[in-house]
Amino acid sequence: MDPSGTLPVVFSASVVRTIIDNTNANAARRIEAGRKFTWKTLTVKDFYMFLCIIVFTGLVQVHHRGDYWRKQWPYNFHFPHEKMSRDRFETILWSLHLSNPKEDEDNDHKKNTPDYDRLFKIKPLYTDIVAACKAYLQPSQNICIDERMVASKAQSSMKQYMRDKPTKWGYKLFVLADSATGYTWNFFVYTGKSDRSNVSTAHGLSYSSVVDLLPYFLLGGGYILYVDNFYTSPALFTHLHQKHIACCGTIRKNRVGFPQTSANDFPKRPERGDMRWIRKDKLLFLKWMDTREVTLCSTLHQAFSGKTVQRKVKEGGVWSTKAVSVPDAVVDYNKSMGGVNLSDVLIGYYTVHHKTMKWYKTFFYHFMDIAIVNSFLLHKELCRMKSLPALTQKAFREQLATEMLAFAEGSSSTSAPASPSTPTPGSSSTPAPGSSCMPRYYITDATQGQ
Repeated sequence: MDPSGTLPVVFSASVVRTIIDNTNANAARRIEAGRKFTWKTLTVKDFYMFLCIIVFTGLVQVHHRGDYWRKQWPYNFHFPHEKMSRDRFETILWSLHLSNPKEDEDNDHKKNTPDYDRLFKIKPLYTDIVAACKAYLQPSQNICIDERMVASKAQSSMKQYMRDKPTKWGYKLFVLADSATGYTWNFFVYTGKSDRSNVSTAHGLSYSSVVDLLPYFLLGGGYILYVDNFYTSPALFTHLHQKHIACCGTIRKNRVGFPQTSANDFPKRPERGDMRWIRKDKLLFLKWMDTREVTLCSTLHQAFSGKTVQRKVKEGGVWSTKAVSVPDAVVDYNKSMGGVNLSDVLIGYYTVHHKTMKWYKTFFYHFMDIAIVNSFLLHKELCRMKSLPALTQKAFREQLATEMLAFAEGSSSTSAPASPSTPTPGSSSTPAPGSSCMPRYYITDATQGQ
């Protein structure tokens, strides 16, 4: 399914072993608490079969999860009922636990103290996925940062409301993505205003979130960052310019450092394509008239190079299409700001997300989606470099489910899967861009599947 013929796997062997151990421990704890259900020790084989079924549910959607095991038409699927019973799947799902239940209790005792970790229940998988995202792709020059909402109806103080997002209620993630491909390179989960760990500097969340998502020791300089008006500030852009990272973004006119002068205002009725600009050191402040006024800040662009865009303009009561002047920053911003949105769209096509009242299970599903979509994008990039035809995402997921099923059936009922340990981002073991090696999502030897 990929140029190296390797087997795609969603999580690393170490985190799989951790999840299996913690799920078994959580099941034992629930039984000890008096819960009445039959539990058989979860094995590597069972867990990969469980993951395979979850990938399958993203491809074949029904109204109720139990319909996957119904034998009457039109629900007479051979898979998954031939490989795992419904009761077994549900008991694994009910008992699924990412962190150590004993350590959960210790962490709960720290509530209302600075030592309490609100994300403790997802930490084993959370840290593994973030490290993997950064380890096996060096982003192209254009990158962007934006928020992502993960839908949830669970009662949680971490839930946020974002009016302008398609998913208005849920958990908020701050995401750095490759503008060209939509690859999720880095992200962190926002835990709310009350959690001081979200704000690491005196400049506030919009500043600190960008700085935290841009580890300079990994990325280095030479990048062009695109952000919206939540993040854009003269202080941030000046700081990143000193790090040799150029920036471009829409900006609010009430931001500290935005030039407050009436000499640069538009007339009362500006025409489409009118523009004004002011330079302040390395910062270019732009105003451009489209259907409404657009304000931008950039440390990269010249003000205007003669570019135009097609717009409908009403002249003499008649609408016509004409070319209107546009600043270079607007053109590049519109082209490169949508990386996170592209990633959201790719995730949404075949998402494995299911309704759950357990907030950490919501993140389990979402981390699976991130891992699968990133693996798909790496597959496309490797095929592009080798001039080979790439699979569609649907075909990629189908092949992923097929190979995960084969991997599960060939796995031992007791031993952990054999794979390399999770590499450190930026280490010498990390494949360089253009390398024929497959990313960490792909394990086992390179001959399998050939």
